[in-house]
Amino acid sequence: MERAQLHDILSTLFHRLTDIEIEGVENVPAQGAFILTTNHISRLDVPLLMITTPRNDMVALVADKYKPNPLFSFIVHTTHSIWIDRSRADIDAFRGAKEHIKKGGVLGIAPEGTRSNTHALLEGKQGSAYLAEMMRVPIVPVGITGTEHAMAQILTFRRPKIHVRYGELYTLPPLDRADRNTSLQRNTDEIMCRIAALLPESYRGYYKDYPRVKELEKSLTTEGTSQ
Repeated sequence: MERAQLHDILSTLFHRLTDIEIEGVENVPAQGAFILTTNHISRLDVPLLMITTPRNDMVALVADKYKPNPLFSFIVHTTHSIWIDRSRADIDAFRGAKEHIKKGGVLGIAPEGTRSNTHALLEGKQGSAYLAEMMRVPIVPVGITGTEHAMAQILTFRRPKIHVRYGELYTLPPLDRADRNTSLQRNTDEIMCRIAALLPESYRGYYKDYPRVKELEKSLTTEGTSQ
């Protein structure tokens, strides 16, 4: 099966079985490499991003614990996405991610490193910030809500409401060579705060009280009012 066929099938299923609202998709560049960073609350998140991102060259970093799942294996194979072993520094996965970005593609990644069982943001890992620094590419943040209970609702013949919100493209500042660890953590916090600002407060978790989130939220509100 070709990727376009898979996209059509997934899109049809999502739109028939759920009530999807997509916001800010105009923030996604039509061409050029970038990293797509998202919160991760459900196994449906990756297929959802595949059908809502208006690019046909997005691949995702997917935890290899899902390899035994036939559906996920099929999606990863068809979209040429990349398995990653979250329990270690997976050099092969990062090499694959770098190669895809070099070709001008889009890389989808969940900076938390795992699915959140609480459905609220966990503390972000530094891998996304490190990759953005290494490849010098911009980032588009995404906030997803509603997928955490979607399967249970679908199985009881209800249409879950899912909201996918794309934020503005941005670029992280270069790392400070004199204090690399501190600046890497600063950039990681920025990545996570950008995601948090796109989410309702109940989804912000670890970043709920970060002043930067409030600052970003205020700027988003101002932009929405001025349009």
